[in-house]
Amino acid sequence: MDNLIGLKELREDVDAYISQVKKGKSFIVVRRSEPVFKISPPDAEELWETAIDFTKIKKGGVPLKELLARL
Repeated sequence: MDNLIGLKELREDVDAYISQVKKGKSFIVVRRSEPVFKISPPDAEELWETAIDFTKIKKGGVPLKELLARL
């Protein structure tokens, strides 16, 4: 299978694998011939959602110091 890659191979060429994952390809990473995890592009449902939009509170956002002072 061409979607199986070794952990060492992933570490040595991570940028190439990131590029392929961004194009939609998935890989199963193996260590000592055992699958340990899968890397794949995120589904639309898995993407982060906005919890709060500070630009709605103040145009341009809220300065970090001001936000931290209120916590």
